[in-house]
Amino acid sequence: MIRLPADHSNQCAGIFINYTVCRRSFYSTGMNNPVLVNRRPLKTRNAKWAGALARILTGLGVTPNCISVTSCLFAAIAGVSLWFAGHAQSGWQIRCALVIAAGGVQLRLLCNMIDGMVAIEGGRKTKSGELFNELPDRISDALVFIGAAYAVPSFNWNVALGWSVAVLSVLTAYVRALGVTMGAGQQFHGPMAKPHRMAAITVTCLLGAIAPFYISKLIPFALTVIALGCLITCYRRCRQILVEVQSK
Repeated sequence: MIRLPADHSNQCAGIFINYTVCRRSFYSTGMNNPVLVNRRPLKTRNAKWAGALARILTGLGVTPNCISVTSCLFAAIAGVSLWFAGHAQSGWQIRCALVIAAGGVQLRLLCNMIDGMVAIEGGRKTKSGELFNELPDRISDALVFIGAAYAVPSFNWNVALGWSVAVLSVLTAYVRALGVTMGAGQQFHGPMAKPHRMAAITVTCLLGAIAPFYISKLIPFALTVIALGCLITCYRRCRQILVEVQSK
């Protein structure tokens, strides 16, 4: 029989106890919580693997603010990979860069979901949580699309497209936040909310990895679609805000 030193045994026991307490806390958190009602509806948040991951991180003492900041790291990886894909010299380099970019985008989204679960369901919400929840999100959007802006050097308009999408992404989030300050609640309308934008760029990266020599067409097309979608999203959110405010 293997015996662990006392300090290691106590540490393992502490982690297990924390995990057990967090597990009970997660399952005891009901949807009657007003904070939960005002969150972006995500089906993956109810997945067993997501709950298990959030409970483990909570049990290990990882803070939601730390997870939020980590999302910027993954977004930076995605942005740099997109830039590199546009300057790579061979097909396999382009493929690797685009796969890494797609992975970075999805890990960024995972952090955006898990930080809220750790904060709300895990009972780790802090006074600075809103700042860490919103600001890294806006930085992450910009990092991804600015990287995409320089992914096609052969197309002069791609830089303008990428920067435009970065600005429009921030604008859609601003309109959503404006609705809250005006008493209209959170507006998560699409067709190009954050999950849709990230899905569009992820699919574009994966298609580019399959056909790397079409990247010069795929990325400008995707950025154009996202830009138009963001404009429509801003319009729909503004309209809904006006409807709700005027009805009160």
